[in-house]
Amino acid sequence: MTDYPIAEAREQLSKLIDAAAAGEVVTITRDGVRVAELRAAGPADVKRSPTAADIEWLRARRAELPPLEDDAVSIVRAMRDV
Repeated sequence: MTDYPIAEAREQLSKLIDAAAAGEVVTITRDGVRVAELRAAGPADVKRSPTAADIEWLRARRAELPPLEDDAVSIVRAMRDV
């Protein structure tokens, strides 16, 4: 992992993107503090169908949510009218 200050990263962005594409993790810093990382992106065209485990995970998360006090239309109108 290599650290670059923002100003230097701005000047060398193409080089840093090439390094990230090659598998290196590039860290961008501001005043010596790590604020961002560049790394290779995964394949964007990989699609998979949701599995039964995915559906069950969603159901479990939904069951943990508190019930809504109003219907969706009322909530959207309240946000719009603020």
